[in-house]
Amino acid sequence: MRWPATPVERLQDFLPRFCPWPECAEHRRADRGYRFRRSGVYATARRPKVPRFRCLACGRRFSRQTFSTSYYLKRPELLVPVAAGLVAGSAHRQIARSLACAGSTVTRLSARLGRHALLLQALALEHLGRSVTEPIAADHFETFEFTQDLPFGVLTLVGRDSWFVYGIDPAPHARTGTRTPEQEARRRARPPRRSRGGYRGSFRRGLNLLDRLVPGRRPLLVACDGRPQFLDAHAAHPARNNIRLEVFPNPRRGPKGSPRTREAVERDRAMFPVDQLHALLRHSRADHRRETIAFGRRLNAIMERLFVAVVWKNFIKGRSERRPDPVTPAMRLGLALAPWTWRQALSRRLFRKRLRLPPVWRDLYQRRWTTPGLPNNLRHDLRHAA
Repeated sequence: MRWPATPVERLQDFLPRFCPWPECAEHRRADRGYRFRRSGVYATARRPKVPRFRCLACGRRFSRQTFSTSYYLKRPELLVPVAAGLVAGSAHRQIARSLACAGSTVTRLSARLGRHALLLQALALEHLGRSVTEPIAADHFETFEFTQDLPFGVLTLVGRDSWFVYGIDPAPHARTGTRTPEQEARRRARPPRRSRGGYRGSFRRGLNLLDRLVPGRRPLLVACDGRPQFLDAHAAHPARNNIRLEVFPNPRRGPKGSPRTREAVERDRAMFPVDQLHALLRHSRADHRRETIAFGRRLNAIMERLFVAVVWKNFIKGRSERRPDPVTPAMRLGLALAPWTWRQALSRRLFRKRLRLPPVWRDLYQRRWTTPGLPNNLRHDLRHAA
């Protein structure tokens, strides 16, 4: 995958390859035939000369900064440390204290980083195309939004050989387990939320995502724990012949430290990449720890931070921390030649309408997945920031 290491702000000879305005006919151009005209320069406190351009197709003007991930930011130097802090287990207030900024600034940058990570993941999938042949491990990562009365799972699709995270998908569901009468009354008093199919709908959307990556020569193997909703979604899916399920039910386990059964060993070996990802998220994300006050208040914001973790896992972090292995999952798939840094991952701005997004990812990008009970669910529908 062609991805530059130098941030666009540092390029002196930058030339646009398409018009950044989504309404322009030249916005989706992929070749080098884009026609534009230079239209002067302007200066900022950090950049003495920022070139401007004029599109010859729509007549609109834009600058080099339009193609930067720090567009419209007053403090662009915060993007990299905020991204590093989010995947290091720091809460928004802790990051704000370390960087001497407002907590709301970190919250807004977290949303921007999540949208960029979502588009970068979609770009990686487009580059892979129909070339994925490794088996996939699929399971849901359980967490909460706003309160324990609103649990939801996050479907994670992880390559069993490369450990590359192909996609994530939310699955809101009803609260399980025993509840006191007071807890049940509180749960019933909360406004209802759209489940969008629960586990079954989430797994169906995961199959849709994988169907775009199957080469077609042989079925793609997907290992799961045999949840009935998974089996029902696969049996009714149009691509069930291209995707074959390997079911590994969760076996009964004895006391801690007791030897594992043969079924447990087979299940742990098949599902290790996705179990390792879930353990990593619990360990390195403050909002997903068992005992925390930094839990997420909104599903959409939680998914944005998870996309940031996915990009970190795929392109920046080595596959193993126990052994000094700097090879990243993206390098195993040929998407990168060396481990990335956050500065490289944020070197270019990505545009939503130039990429093919799954419907749920499109809703998450525009922040249209709302959480009931919150007085304000801000959406990302700015015209110049699409």
